[in-house]
Amino acid sequence: MKIPASIGASTTGAPARSVSDQHEDARAFAAATRFYLQLNPRQLPSRFLYDTLGSALFDAICNLPWYRITRSELQLLERHAATIGRVFRGGGRVVELGCGNGEKLAALLANANVTGLHAHLIDLSEAALVRSVQTLAAIEDLAIHVTVHQATYEAGLLALPAETEHPTLVAVLGSNIGNFDPPGAAAFLSQIRAALQPGDYLLLGADLVKPERDLLLAYDDPLGLTAAFNKNLLLRMNTELGADFELDRFAHRAVWNRDASRIEMHLVSLADQDVDVAEAGLHFRLQQGETIWTESSYKYEPGDIRRLVEPAGFMQQNQWTDERARFALTLFEASRSSSATSR
Repeated sequence: MKIPASIGASTTGAPARSVSDQHEDARAFAAATRFYLQLNPRQLPSRFLYDTLGSALFDAICNLPWYRITRSELQLLERHAATIGRVFRGGGRVVELGCGNGEKLAALLANANVTGLHAHLIDLSEAALVRSVQTLAAIEDLAIHVTVHQATYEAGLLALPAETEHPTLVAVLGSNIGNFDPPGAAAFLSQIRAALQPGDYLLLGADLVKPERDLLLAYDDPLGLTAAFNKNLLLRMNTELGADFELDRFAHRAVWNRDASRIEMHLVSLADQDVDVAEAGLHFRLQQGETIWTESSYKYEPGDIRRLVEPAGFMQQNQWTDERARFALTLFEASRSSSATSR
């Protein structure tokens, strides 16, 4: 689904949704819940963390002193926006996959000294799309047209119209790439490359490996916001899928898996318990100490990013790092020789 919205002071950009859209979302949520909760270990896709409440909780997490990703990335975007903006050469299109509240794209565009762009925002969260459009609308003198796609990344990329006159820049920020395991990341990057022409660009934000204590504080903060964000997934299943999870019988756990170079988030069962998820047609028993794995966040070294991305058909052009916060922003160009199928 895409709803065009010309940015202006009165624009809200709220995506319209039909009853059939909502039913399709519910069916997809139920089907995924049934499939993933029967795996060993039990798990749920992290994309379902971001309902309206989950998105608001994540925005709050981004302001915590222990979670430095957002502040570091914003500083890098503001500092290097003029260099990044040169890719547009007088016009073009920017596509953000996972727009959040829009502040990162706003920071880039407000400092890039470019006009006349068309921004495509792709996100599953309606609340995120609304907030992003409002954030962009608040920037004075920003001449930009916005189209929102309430869709998965893959479906949103497929919905993009062909663009041959001006360059396209796809932005994957917030270390969203870290939510994919290595094979999934490779497939995702190939899908991005297939949506681009040679000479288009990918801007990738990626969190870097840092001391274990810092990682654990970022994903299990002393205020308990990340725990609430994680447990909200149980509340969402109760509300939308007729599940009967008792939230006080679960605890949030963050684990640094050094061998895999990833932080894992789990929901830990505090007792033996039976669970029903009515809309998913699912009944199962959790043992005390058994977990539901809800998110992975892979961390990288700067050179790892190039080795991950270039096989999909890109060439690294620039990389900027925040050594204190351990975060990297990398600009790639879609190469002419690619194993991916480009438009």
